[in-house]
Amino acid sequence: MIDLSNKLNSQQTIAKPLSINGIGLHSGLDVSMKLYPAEADYGIKFIREDLTNNNIIEALWSNVTNTKLSTTISNQSGASVSTIEHLMSALSGLHIDNIKIEIDGPEVPIMDGSSIKFVDLIDQTSTLSLNKRRKILKVKKNIKVENHDSSVELKPNNQFSIDFEIEFPSKLISKQSCQLQLVNGNYKTDIASARTFGFERDVEMLRSNGLALGGSLDNAVVVGESKILNSDGLRFKDEFVRHKILDSIGDLYLAGAPIQGYFLGNKSGHYLNNLLLRSLFSDKNNYEYI
Repeated sequence: MIDLSNKLNSQQTIAKPLSINGIGLHSGLDVSMKLYPAEADYGIKFIREDLTNNNIIEALWSNVTNTKLSTTISNQSGASVSTIEHLMSALSGLHIDNIKIEIDGPEVPIMDGSSIKFVDLIDQTSTLSLNKRRKILKVKKNIKVENHDSSVELKPNNQFSIDFEIEFPSKLISKQSCQLQLVNGNYKTDIASARTFGFERDVEMLRSNGLALGGSLDNAVVVGESKILNSDGLRFKDEFVRHKILDSIGDLYLAGAPIQGYFLGNKSGHYLNNLLLRSLFSDKNNYEYI
């Protein structure tokens, strides 16, 4: 979320426009996306180019309208864009505060199922420092949200750290945990290439519900009963929990600023991540901007 050791004090954008094409994971639609530099304090905004009116959607926690298997944001007129979490995660990991994203469909392309393609593209373009200080959201109180046996928590901390644990009824995943402090550019090496995953047994059910229509072994890790179906195997031995961290970094960047705090996730996902931000912002005594 933020690398305080690097003293990144200035707001940043990208140095020049970028084009990205791909397929939507759930919609199965081909989509084109253009990323443009933006001025200080612009924030992160999606613009649905295929819609003529009221087509700007701000990437904020308060605009999240659906969290089923991905994060969707919408504006007051009902224009929406879904599966934004991997792109948001890349923007967070690269400390991009301001960017205009034009998209010609309802879903961000899934690329390879991780955020590494977005990271590499932005890295090639390089970032541009703006003449305005970065606003950091400092967590002042413990905030915890629970749902059955899942929970998420934010605690005061002197930098952004993350601790995540997952457990699935699959011998190939079982229980995994990972603890990270995001410093010295380790988002790219430790998190960015961890891919989204799903179970072979669920594919038919998902597709019959209009989900995962663009999913394939090229953009997701598919877990069978006894083996990983991807011929190249896993990128990390704990790739599953690392992808959950990737998702959470993206969801938390919808706070509208980098978070200084300690995030703990336990068997959680997009739904609880958004509830956590709603709880954080429900009381001004929970946080301050520094």
